[in-house]
This record gives sequence, C-alpha cells and structure tokens, in this order.
Amino acid sequence: MEFDTLKMTIEGRVATITLNRPEVRNAFNEQSILELTQAFDGLGRSDMVDVIVLAASGAAFCAGGDLNWMKKMAAYTHAENLADARQLADMLRTIYLCPRPVVAKVQGDCYAGGMGLVAACDIIVAAEDAHFCLSEVKLGLIPATVSPYVIKAIGEHTARRYFLTAERFSAPEAQRLGLVHEVTPAGGLDAGVAAIVKSILANSPHAVREAKVLVRDIAGRPVDDALLADTAERIARSRASEQGREGVSSFLEKRKPHWLSA
Repeated sequence: MEFDTLKMTIEGRVATITLNRPEVRNAFNEQSILELTQAFDGLGRSDMVDVIVLAASGAAFCAGGDLNWMKKMAAYTHAENLADARQLADMLRTIYLCPRPVVAKVQGDCYAGGMGLVAACDIIVAAEDAHFCLSEVKLGLIPATVSPYVIKAIGEHTARRYFLTAERFSAPEAQRLGLVHEVTPAGGLDAGVAAIVKSILANSPHAVREAKVLVRDIAGRPVDDALLADTAERIARSRASEQGREGVSSFLEKRKPHWLSA
C-alpha cells in the first residue's frame, strides 16, 4: 500500500505504521484519517503480520487535529461535520478492533485525537519526556470521539478531571493513570518497543489474537452463568485448536512450538 501521510514497513512478522507529517507535529486531517483506516484494515486481514507498531516521525507523536482541517470544519454544515466526525470515529474503532496486537510507540507531545490513537492500541510504550493532554475544551470542543477509548484506559473518575481541565501530564503520570504501560528513557524507546514485540512474537499468534478479543469481550461483564459458559467454551475451543494442541505438545516434549521454529 502507498500512502501520502504515513510510512509503512514490514520486517519479519512485524508491520510498522509511522505517522509522517512531522512539519505539523503529525496532526491528522481527513486524508491521514482515511489512510490510517486503510492501513489498519489491510494489516488486520494480512496473514503476513503478527504485530503492528504505531509510531511517528519527528519530535511529536501527534498534536491532534490539523489546523487547516479544523478551519474547514468551522464552515461545515451539521451534516458535513457529522460525516467528518464519523470518519474519525471509524478510524479509531478500526485500530481498536484490529485482529493483530497493536503497540504504540510515543515520543514528544500526544494531544487530543493523538490520545485517542494511543488509547485505541493494545500496549503503549512512551519515552519519559513524552507529554499528554486532552486539550479539546481549550478550543470550545469536547473529546467525544476519543472518549470511549480514553475512558476505558484511565477510568471514568480520572477522565472527568482531564476532560474538564485540559491539563498537560507527563509519561510517568500517564503510566500511573493506566494509559501507558511502559515508560523508557528517551534514548531507549526503540529498545522498549522491541522488547514488547519480542514477547508477543514468542507466543502463539492464534492465541494472542483470541486473547485480545477475550479482554474486549469479558471486561465489565458480571460473573454469572452466562459468563462462565462463555469462558468455558473459549478455553475448550482453544485446547482443541491446532496451535493449542501444538503448544501443549511442544511444552511436554521440551521443544520449541512450530510458530517459533518456522
């Protein structure tokens, strides 16, 4: 796939999507939203890829919405604004529902819609000098399209504070709040992401994909008979699957499973 606002590379079983508009701090517009949707949809369907890394070129990860794009929105009708907002919402959902695990690699500023991008990912690694901000209310707007993912990440109570204050907070604070999983020295971001990717690749690709779905489907459900039946069915299918049988056999036979020796 060829893109104007992104770079995409595949090495081994790892795809890297890089936001590539450093001159505007990787702020997104309608084109980058469309290209991100296409990239994640395509990679999610690809049998060549087991992990996706979302990165950014330049000093900032993503400053949110592009100013020129926002100027155009000011003249939109309600119907045009609704259609435009739905494209952004669809892009975030495509990342969130992507069948492959997605690791965000965050440096510099991650503001507004940029926070939606990372919150929609599965694992977030940030440089210690990265900063985060839900800045929408400063502009008279609200963080509506990013809210499902940010609230899942940091919780309702914490979201109230940062949605209302638009305070800027650090990577260590983002980790404390639950948004970021790993904070690395600024020069160690590549190594930190590589370690996470290596851990994922050591596992059954099928089980990793099913585990991602498991978290999404089980979170928040009551522990009732329906949940017990659901989880029992899932582990039964997992045990009977090709990779489930291979994983158990390789462990008992003290050998590498085929997904590591291939």
